Amino acid sequence: MKRFGKPPLPGIKYTPRVGVYAIITQGSRILLTEQAEPGLPAEIQLPGGGIDPFEQPLPALHREALEETGWKIAPIRHFGCYRRYTYMPEYDLHAMKVAHIYICRAVYRIGPPSEAFHRAVWADINAAPALLGPVGDVYFTRKFMVL
Repeated sequence: MKRFGKPPLPGIKYTPRVGVYAIITQGSRILLTEQAEPGLPAEIQLPGGGIDPFEQPLPALHREALEETGWKIAPIRHFGCYRRYTYMPEYDLHAMKVAHIYICRAVYRIGPPSEAFHRAVWADINAAPALLGPVGDVYFTRKFMVL
């Protein structure tokens, strides 16, 4: 499995955290989410997040996309996965995040994102890699563009 970001720090115990993320398209546009929590730099990402205990991946993908963008989606297929080691201050947790990427299409907008500090951002697919923060998101978006 590809790894992005910094290697794990020696002596730190990392907790596995599996998540699902979506490349959501509509024509030549891609739906992204901007996360701008007070006191932290804003970051544009693929919509998605962690799978809750006892939750299956596809329901988690639908839930996360709706929470972060306000859109209903239709997953098309699993596209790949990667891992990264990070510290999650909101959980006070060192995590080995395993990110499963799905290709999806936007179906319809329900309303604004329900998750605090998130904003839905539509971008031209060709501009998306320059907007995205996480390196793994950039990699899979570029890989998707050459399909």
